[in-house]
Amino acid sequence: PWLVYAPGAAIFLTVLCLYLVGDGLRDALDPRITRSE
Repeated sequence: PWLVYAPGAAIFLTVLCLYLVGDGLRDALDPRITRSE
């Protein structure tokens, strides 16, 4: 089972980190966008 879970978890964490970095960059570069959350 670990042969399936390990790559899946790595891909999930990579995508999550890229999403958070992109979100932070968008906020830093374009502060005019109002957050609806």
